[in-house]
Amino acid sequence: MADTKREIERKYESDESGLPDLTGVAGVKAVIDKGVAHLDAVYYDTADERLAAAALTLRRRTGGSDAGWHLKVPVAPGVRDEIREPLSDTVPDSLAALVRSRVREAELRPLVRLRSDRDVRHLVDADGALLAEVSVDAVRAERLTDGGGTAQWTEIEVELADDGDPDFLDQVEKRLRKAGVRPSASASKLARALAETARTPESEKSASGKSGSKKKRKAPPVPEEPAAPVTAGDHVLAYVRAQRDAILELDPAVRQDAYDSVHRMRVATRRLRSAFRSYGKVLDRTVTDPIGDELKWLAGELGVDRDREVVTERLTTVLGELPDTLISGPIRTRLDTWANARRGGSRGRLIGVLDSQRYLALLDTLDAVIADPPLLEAAAGDPSKVIGKAVRKDFGKVSALVEEAIEAPPGPDRDFALHEARKKAKRTRYAAEAATPPLGTPARTLAKSMKSLTSLLGEHQDSVMVREILRELSAVAHAVEESSFTYGVLYGREEQRAAGVEAALPGAWEEIVAEGSVQG
Repeated sequence: MADTKREIERKYESDESGLPDLTGVAGVKAVIDKGVAHLDAVYYDTADERLAAAALTLRRRTGGSDAGWHLKVPVAPGVRDEIREPLSDTVPDSLAALVRSRVREAELRPLVRLRSDRDVRHLVDADGALLAEVSVDAVRAERLTDGGGTAQWTEIEVELADDGDPDFLDQVEKRLRKAGVRPSASASKLARALAETARTPESEKSASGKSGSKKKRKAPPVPEEPAAPVTAGDHVLAYVRAQRDAILELDPAVRQDAYDSVHRMRVATRRLRSAFRSYGKVLDRTVTDPIGDELKWLAGELGVDRDREVVTERLTTVLGELPDTLISGPIRTRLDTWANARRGGSRGRLIGVLDSQRYLALLDTLDAVIADPPLLEAAAGDPSKVIGKAVRKDFGKVSALVEEAIEAPPGPDRDFALHEARKKAKRTRYAAEAATPPLGTPARTLAKSMKSLTSLLGEHQDSVMVREILRELSAVAHAVEESSFTYGVLYGREEQRAAGVEAALPGAWEEIVAEGSVQG
């Protein structure tokens, strides 16, 4: 199984290329020389450098204390998770899977080789505990593709010790700056290597001897940022792009079963689908509706275990609140058995979905829509008018459903109407989120109101689901002659919970309408 290490580090460059004295840094008792390590790393990417564009690095490194395959995933500026696998001749399947959403069907191949002579120092405190590792790296870069060049440089790297205080790096940087050391212009060694080894007309001229000028260092390539939104289409596409990016960024986390990652990816797919539906006057729905169908499929696959988790959490909480006198029979065991059913199989099924051609084709389609959007005439219009009209239309649908639910008699009809209102409230919330940049406070207020309404109606829907499961579990208990008393107690509490939501809804809805927002 892959090992993951959180890296918090900073990179610097200096004209002197040496390491200043760091014994004066606050908290540092000693600077210990750990010798020189010789590192040899080959970085893999697609021919069009898709991993580099996403700030991902995949390498096979020998030498040093952590030889092996490393995949580095950005977490925040200066913070990356390094996922490690042992040395092998080919890219480990586990790491290839983590970059599949970026690579798709393209081949991962050697792109750049970096050989570094790393002079290492440990900064330790009075107890001898490691505070940070500081190294001076003499780097030689070689592009491995046809026509590639070479480059070399020296840099200083400061990596915080595991569980260290990030503020300590500020103290080290303060000392380095005083000594004339400056932060590196490149985010990583690979970024600098790609920039400096790329074959350009200038480098070809220099290589042929026609120019004796010294090659200047070029800044690393930066993914081109879209222009600031101006039209209605610009704003909608910015929202669509953000949700597509969220899906791509969450893919590795879902594969690693990171906390809340499945739910967050599911929300991104819903936001994307809602944007296509809400802004059908901006993006041609004859193009986006089929994509919406695929997004609905993906959201469904991501949500296979979600309802089970919601019910389990609710019932576990309520059981913990019941006095022992109201608990009869092995209800906790019965609940655990139900909660864990299919869990292992569904996990494997989800990984299969993310590896499927259908999922990868959906990602390709989203890329194509963003690159060549099916814009309609309204896309060129005033964002406040076009987007505002779309949001008001969505709110009108929510309003009709809420009023219908309030007027309906308690029972299945009201339950259905409330569930439909909840779904439309979610869609309106997402539409308002996309509308916030051009519309400002009114859209922000509406998004907040719809989030509150969704939460309230979600309480009701959760109660509906819990009662359905309680009926199933009670029937099973009865069939094997176990007491079903506690199931009845829980069912009664869930009825009260739903009745409370229904009683609170008219007042909550009046407050939302009174706020006005963009619906007026």
